[in-house]
Amino acid sequence: MNKSLRSIFALFLVGAAGSALADITVGVTLSTTGPAASLGIPEKNTIALLPNEIAGQKMKYIVLDDGTDPTAASKNARKLVSEDKVDVIIGGSITPSSTAVLEVAAESKTPQIALAPFAPAADKAAWVFLMPQDFAIMGGAIVDHMMAKGVKTVGFIGYTDGYGELWLRVMNKITAEKGLKMVAVERFNRTDTSVTGQILKIMSTSPDAVLVVGSGTPAAMPQATLVERGYKGRIYQTHGVANKDFLRVGGKNVEGAVLPIGPVLVPEQLPDSNASKKVALNYIKLYEAAYGADSRNSFGAHAWDAGLLLQRAIPEALKKAKPGTAEFRAALRDAMENVKEMPANHGVFSFSPTNHKGLDNRAVVMVVVENGTWKVLH
Repeated sequence: MNKSLRSIFALFLVGAAGSALADITVGVTLSTTGPAASLGIPEKNTIALLPNEIAGQKMKYIVLDDGTDPTAASKNARKLVSEDKVDVIIGGSITPSSTAVLEVAAESKTPQIALAPFAPAADKAAWVFLMPQDFAIMGGAIVDHMMAKGVKTVGFIGYTDGYGELWLRVMNKITAEKGLKMVAVERFNRTDTSVTGQILKIMSTSPDAVLVVGSGTPAAMPQATLVERGYKGRIYQTHGVANKDFLRVGGKNVEGAVLPIGPVLVPEQLPDSNASKKVALNYIKLYEAAYGADSRNSFGAHAWDAGLLLQRAIPEALKKAKPGTAEFRAALRDAMENVKEMPANHGVFSFSPTNHKGLDNRAVVMVVVENGTWKVLH
């Protein structure tokens, strides 16, 4: 072999080795600042705990802050796909940001694992997989509890954005089917400092129960206002408040709130037969070892579940293509669609080409806020 051929062969071997060792790049956009920081920070903390290697392939995580701004989330997603050439995007932390990210994910044919619930457009839904529980599952559990307690009329106060709109749509449908009457509907912004006007309007209708639809710490304000104004009916929240910051900010005012959550916040209170118990206890052990006792968080657990999904799907995708290629991104999407009966923090995931939500009723645990923590309702 002459010198020229040896040089070409050597370059070929280097290129082949580089290709074989190419990182799998995960782009992440989260709300680590802004109104949803209580969601984004534990999600970021959890990303740092995900494995550095899957199926013998090195993992690279690029984490960006979107400041709870959907426009910034879209820009982050654009950077991740165009500059960083990511194989998959995790995020965003809130419904509007997740919706914005999907526009970029679908356009670039990059699979997205959303950490906030939303209703993707039909022509883009093939590229997104949702970690949080579907509103219909959680809303159904709330209405069932209302009916069991004799509730006949319901007041609603929720975010003005997509999160509030989707919840209102679901609750209107379920309450109509079950014979409950929605007597008041009010809205508020994540950044509002008062909701007194809205609460007084709701209370003027004397509802048996009020559902507060928010996420993180901003959702404490409507309930605090209801309590301060002397409301005596039942108060419900959504799984969007399932973190310690909500309990800390709400204090005594959120005592007695009833809500649906994922198993991860209360695994010690669940029977051993619960499919999520072992996974949740493992996640909590790792998270609290890194970030302190009693720091477990529902939102960080969504990020862990995203990591579990990647651990299931990546080995299958690697059989078909190499990271950093359009073929790998498509293979990864297809592999995620074929994940079945995957125990996770928030339930058991089973995806299909027509179901990218993945969870069923095993994802719901009804709890009440009692003495500053979550207590399972039996």
